[in-house]
Amino acid sequence: MSDEPARWSQATRYPDMWADPDDDPRESGVSPEGELATLQDFLSGYRKTLLMKCEGLSPEQLALRSVPPSTMSLLGLLRHLVEVERDWQTWITHGDPVPKLYGERGADFDGAVGEQAVVDAAYADLAREQAATDALLAEHPDLGEHVGREDIAVRELMVHAIEEYARHCGHADLLRECVDGRVGQ
Repeated sequence: MSDEPARWSQATRYPDMWADPDDDPRESGVSPEGELATLQDFLSGYRKTLLMKCEGLSPEQLALRSVPPSTMSLLGLLRHLVEVERDWQTWITHGDPVPKLYGERGADFDGAVGEQAVVDAAYADLAREQAATDALLAEHPDLGEHVGREDIAVRELMVHAIEEYARHCGHADLLRECVDGRVGQ
């Protein structure tokens, strides 16, 4: 007998998908018009994907580490992306960098323990920081505009945000499969 969970998907029409297209909150059925709307749509989709990979798990499952010596877990990814969102806000503005919410280097993953209060805080923190980032980005609809102390183009910032979420959604795919065997895009 193996400790490895059996692979499964909630989708019924396409077994390699996370959910059937009719049940997928990422699918609106409408293609975005223009570059800004496309970038916003991709960022929104990856943000939703990360949350989907975490839903339905207990605090202990969310905090389950991948493989030693890695400290990576689904809860750690949520907390890490809170810090990333805060960093992007600093890149958009000319103000001083905001302090780390969870502490210095590695604290986002190290503090990802299987307690309901930690999980609830991570979800609330992520929603708050995403909203703050989105509000700041909404003030700069010109993708060619250079913002912040780093003088970074809004386009580059948004592409970097998409890349960051996409990379971590790949991690989340593997972490979730290790937790309970669920697979899918």
